[in-house]
Amino acid sequence: QVPLVESGGGLVQAGGSLRLSCAASGRTFSSYAMGWFRQAPGKEREFVAGITWSGGSTAYADSVKGRFTISRDNAKNTVYLQMNTLKPEDTAVYYCAAGAWTYTVVVPVTGGEYAYWGQGTQVTVSS
Repeated sequence: QVPLVESGGGLVQAGGSLRLSCAASGRTFSSYAMGWFRQAPGKEREFVAGITWSGGSTAYADSVKGRFTISRDNAKNTVYLQMNTLKPEDTAVYYCAAGAWTYTVVVPVTGGEYAYWGQGTQVTVSS
């Protein structure tokens, strides 16, 4: 089990920035790839960004590439999502997830490759 708790969501104007945090419990956090997903009303959950257990590789959805940055601090058991130049279409509930397997060298990009999920944090971008 890797309990995850997201924070940092809120309301921001278009063009603004937010930083999401995901705190994990347990000593095995550093063994797992971590990812961020989002789900907007009436839409399916989609991959946003992911990072390998070491932080050596990252992956992003095309829609956020160049605007969002994922990072992790294994000493603090925390993964971050820095979101810049936010757009109204970024409005969604954002979920943090931990990979299903340890020490993967490729960033998982589908929901089925993640086994543990947080409760989500709402991000609303006004135009």
